[in-house]
Amino acid sequence: MSDFDDGRLRDEWWLATLGRTVVWARLRVREAGTAEVLDSDGNTLVYDSEDTARSMLLDAEFVALGGLDDGDAAERGFLLAELVPPQGDDDAALQAGMVQKLGGRVS
Repeated sequence: MSDFDDGRLRDEWWLATLGRTVVWARLRVREAGTAEVLDSDGNTLVYDSEDTARSMLLDAEFVALGGLDDGDAAERGFLLAELVPPQGDDDAALQAGMVQKLGGRVS
């Protein structure tokens, strides 16, 4: 059995924060080794490799959700449990949740 389903290896959620506002991006790695990033404007940006896509996200000050722990979240002023990536059946449905305002200030 292959690690790939429907032509993709995996989806990863990345985020950038400004105060209590979270901007999401989805990194999708394709079987061929190319990568796509769905941005908060609903654009799909195509890259030649996962490494290139990750570099572009890091340059734009995004961090991988899977790499955050409670301390990282606290430094940014929120709880890790507050971070819920957008959900939807397709990219158009996801776009509505790509920018989220979190609730009250975490102490």
